[in-house]
Amino acid sequence: MSSFSVPRIKVCCISSVEEAWTAIRIGASAIGLASLMPNGAGLPEKKIAEITASVPPPIGTFLLTSKRAAGDVVAQQRRCRTNTVQLCSRLESGSYEELRRGMPGVSIVQTVYVTDETALQEAVQIAPYVDALLLESGSQALTARDTGSAGRARGLRISRAIRDQVGIPIFLGGGLKAEHVAEAIRYVGPFGLDVSSGVRTDGRLSELKLAALFREVRRHTE
Repeated sequence: MSSFSVPRIKVCCISSVEEAWTAIRIGASAIGLASLMPNGAGLPEKKIAEITASVPPPIGTFLLTSKRAAGDVVAQQRRCRTNTVQLCSRLESGSYEELRRGMPGVSIVQTVYVTDETALQEAVQIAPYVDALLLESGSQALTARDTGSAGRARGLRISRAIRDQVGIPIFLGGGLKAEHVAEAIRYVGPFGLDVSSGVRTDGRLSELKLAALFREVRRHTE
């Protein structure tokens, strides 16, 4: 029997009710709904609210927001009605306490970009104020290419150090695919996995790829 606990899986960048239910049916514990980002990607808020309303309460609904003012984040969450807010940027105005007051009962997740050792210091500073961290390691840490490279190993090491020190759940992201999800589990042991591009084909959520990823996760944890 494996010594690793089964991580929860969040399927991000859901674009429709149909995609949401595909993810849920296969086993997702949470879905990510990206609001409009500075680069133009993301969903209109009405679409996010529509998808959120279709999802049963046990499933986490993550509003990905690039807004940097606490008041703007609160207002957006109220329009979208998700049960979790994932901050993709650091707050520049207001505070986490303001978010708590304005969004009672809503979980707060902060994205931390793991590019070098400064991510550990950032994560430790933020952890007391949020419910979870999402470590976005990118291809440097977790792609199957260049297995054993110094950059990839460094990303995994930093992510593990964050997990060991912050004392709150962490989700691990960064192009995860079925082919190398076991590596993420073995090196980091995260509370959850954040998947998106690695389970898509031509931008569409792939049932085959997502199911394959779930099989690999279970094979290495159950």
